[in-house]
Amino acid sequence: MRAARIAELGGTPEPVEVEDAGGIEIVAVALNPLDLAVAAGRFYGGHPPLPYVPGCEAVGRLDGQRVYLFGERFGTGRDGFLAERVEFPATQALPVPDAIDDEHAAVCGIAGIAGWGAVALRAHVQPGDRVLVLGATGLVGSIALQGARLLGAERVVAAGRDPEALERALELGADATVRLDGNDLVGRIRDACGGDGPTHVVDPLWGEPAQSAVEAAAPTARIVQLGQSAAPEATLTSAAIRGKRLSILGHSVFTLPAEGRRAAYTELAEHVAAGRIRIDVETFALEDVAAAWDAQAAGRKAVVRL
Repeated sequence: MRAARIAELGGTPEPVEVEDAGGIEIVAVALNPLDLAVAAGRFYGGHPPLPYVPGCEAVGRLDGQRVYLFGERFGTGRDGFLAERVEFPATQALPVPDAIDDEHAAVCGIAGIAGWGAVALRAHVQPGDRVLVLGATGLVGSIALQGARLLGAERVVAAGRDPEALERALELGADATVRLDGNDLVGRIRDACGGDGPTHVVDPLWGEPAQSAVEAAAPTARIVQLGQSAAPEATLTSAAIRGKRLSILGHSVFTLPAEGRRAAYTELAEHVAAGRIRIDVETFALEDVAAAWDAQAAGRKAVVRL
């Protein structure tokens, strides 16, 4: 059967013929920064034995029904989903809503649950909240800002470094944008959010952006921390945390309980199918997996169809 395989760390996946594994038929595989980190040897959890098949999430067909597949260390500790068929525990497969297409169903998982779950499950955004989304120019941030708007936030502010992507954030529902460079970031965040600053912060970046967001945050604000794209460490002042009674809440797709993952996936997929949340994807054939890999590395969401 056809698959894609990585021969060495730092390499790019190439189409190959492998032994048929049976099991679930794979329809579409969404690539993620996680896949690139594993392949480069940067993932804290290591990598599968080389050579290996990448791909940490997919949509497949099980007994004629579409299912979303993620977990069981697929793509991180063992061969992943970039193959025509895989053996995967049926009990771990999530049903895919009928109204959503295969490509968008595939991307509603890792990035989708991270972004939607941050505002719906961890921050519990409600009408009247002021939400700052750090890294809003990426897919996780884009989903979070649209989710915050959908949940009734009074004001949603998108923060990032890419001017064109920040313009796109305005089209997706952000009320204002903040560039994560230049002077007085704390003051600019407060001004953009209005009032005393954001009541909720979605943070996939950590590092200096998180430090500024903490300083700018309103009293009793919630900071949902879900990544370290800017830096693995941040220096936060005790005075800001205790003086404003801030809450820092961790959020991870990997540690989310199964019932929470199922609920978040289903909710987001239904919103995407209805057009309430928009996700831009680029679709590639398996033969073009190297181009898909490069697109994902460039920050464009890539999906490989099998």
